[in-house]
Amino acid sequence: MRAAEHQQPERLQSYEPGPDEKRQRTRAAWLVASLTLLALLIRFWELGDWSFQATEMFTLRDSDEPQFSNPRPLGYLLNYFLIYPFMPLDEFGLRLLPALFGVLAVPVVYLVAKRLLGVTAALFSALLLTVSPLHVMYSQLARYWSLVFLLSAVYPYALYIGVRDRRPGMLVLGVITAVLAVLAHPVSILLLGGPILLIAWAYLRPSSLRQAWQHRTFRWGAVAAAVVAVIVAIRFVPILQGWISEHDQNPGSGQFLLWVPLTPGIKQVAYVLNFLESLTIPLALGAMTGLYLLWRDQDRSLARYFVSIAVFPVLFLALLSLRTPVSQYYLLPSTPVFFFGAGYFLYRLTQVDWRVRPRWLVPATLTMFFVASALPTLLSDLRDGRRYDFRGVGEWLQSRVKPGDVVFSDQYMVLTHYLPGTEVRRLRLPGPLAETMSELDRKGQDGVLWIVAPAPSHPFRTNLTRGGLIHWIYDHCQLRHTRGIGRVDLRQHYLQVYRCPPAPPGEGKSGWVSPT
Repeated sequence: MRAAEHQQPERLQSYEPGPDEKRQRTRAAWLVASLTLLALLIRFWELGDWSFQATEMFTLRDSDEPQFSNPRPLGYLLNYFLIYPFMPLDEFGLRLLPALFGVLAVPVVYLVAKRLLGVTAALFSALLLTVSPLHVMYSQLARYWSLVFLLSAVYPYALYIGVRDRRPGMLVLGVITAVLAVLAHPVSILLLGGPILLIAWAYLRPSSLRQAWQHRTFRWGAVAAAVVAVIVAIRFVPILQGWISEHDQNPGSGQFLLWVPLTPGIKQVAYVLNFLESLTIPLALGAMTGLYLLWRDQDRSLARYFVSIAVFPVLFLALLSLRTPVSQYYLLPSTPVFFFGAGYFLYRLTQVDWRVRPRWLVPATLTMFFVASALPTLLSDLRDGRRYDFRGVGEWLQSRVKPGDVVFSDQYMVLTHYLPGTEVRRLRLPGPLAETMSELDRKGQDGVLWIVAPAPSHPFRTNLTRGGLIHWIYDHCQLRHTRGIGRVDLRQHYLQVYRCPPAPPGEGKSGWVSPT
């Protein structure tokens, strides 16, 4: 027995991969390197040329003076200590780290998927992530979301591998990345909700609990879980309460023009469907099919783990949206599961004998179908960055706005940044516009009202239909400028600038009557 135990390490140490395995490793390494390079080119394409958009202004503000008390301090601290000493926190500087995190996510997703699903599935997952318009958008956004994705693609799976394979090093990696993820954004903690429910379902029965409690590992795990639960309650419950309270006190305080809220039930269905559409429908369906095949392939524990990570955050946030507004961004931590599932689905296609030669033709065609479904949005985003050109509008207005003029704008904080020295007010409903017009008339200083708003696109995007806003603009204003670049997909990001002069003498004061 002792001789056998002594010989086993010698066999492991003397193991040499065969020629086929070496070629496979080399081929995989080159493919991952190529995908990483492609991801670098896509995510850094005109990175500093895009105008700021609404939420990026908060990053600019909080990166100048980061606070450890901030609920999501990690991204701001990284900007302050790693970027600010070497370059200005402008459009490129604030997006540098998000773009780097977005590029790094490609090899990281490959390594995680390789450990869980195999090399081929991992390569497919990395390919789909590389050309994902959703991930490219987050990587070019001066926020913390690409960092949240990166850490969320590691920590729940490192914890799973650590427990399954009894690897203390992976457990430590999982804990560290989990802490960093929740410091990047508190919503990352939701990834633990599904696995906790799975464990509770398996062990929280009197007979199972008594049997499991006899094992020291389970007792230590229970203590650790209790500590984590206390930490979560202390840190995250007040954050959630404060967030809900802030929206209750300031309803509609965001910068965007939004359509009339949908009724409960329909709103939640739209919330989930918009999330799936942002992933692209083929990828979402392929991921669901891949998880089902994984379950059928007898690795049911991993399939259940994936499903729990994907489903719990979606259900939790959809239910939370019954109480308070919830952004689509908050679903991002669960998205790595969809890339893993779709990658596994494409891998399983390569194992089927299609009776078509060459054998790779059908899997390659379906893979290109996945990629092609993302191309219209991806190519469009490379044209306009998926944002409105407030910087260009600010430059156009700079020489035309005079003292005494008043500017109303969607994303008013962004236009304030690009139009220094001019008062920019938030564009919402026609009432404030009519009041400002009357005020300018009373002053008699030839003041002009300017409106910067998105061009009407379609009813599921930012639009001017709310409260009769578009009718007031058409009745009182003149279109003077349009700024934007045509896209290939359905999204359009044209900004329109309207000039609203004072009413001519004899026509009375400008006013607004609520539409019946």
